[in-house]
Amino acid sequence: MLKEFREFILRGNVVDMAVGIVIGAAFGAVVKSFVDDVLMPPVGLLLGQVDFSNLFVVLKEGAAAGPYASLAEAKRAGAVTLSYGLFVNSIISLLIIGFSVFVFARSVIRLKRKQEEAPAPPATKRCLHCFMDIPVNAARCPYCTSELKV
Repeated sequence: MLKEFREFILRGNVVDMAVGIVIGAAFGAVVKSFVDDVLMPPVGLLLGQVDFSNLFVVLKEGAAAGPYASLAEAKRAGAVTLSYGLFVNSIISLLIIGFSVFVFARSVIRLKRKQEEAPAPPATKRCLHCFMDIPVNAARCPYCTSELKV
């Protein structure tokens, strides 16, 4: 059973999948940082100094009564919150990651199509003396025995 498991793990597609998952997790962290730290602050400024990560609704007061200035303050007080701002950030991250994966997949599909559509090099050429089809690498025509330039 251990031998079968090792064979399963060492298959190319399992290793490729593991590498893809690790790279995907790293890409997700980069996109999350991009959304939280680069994209949302200017959007928040345009919308009137709104920090999306601090948009929340208090469902139940915590030990210290509200109002709470930030989501972190509400969490520290033990309040139950509906953090819809974080959800908006997650949706934006999902859209960016989805679009990036779409562009990558589209590029790979186009490359595969070009490789499939590339015509195979001709296997024959025409003898200039007798006009018969002969192999491309032929140095002498098998029909008229003329010497050919290779």
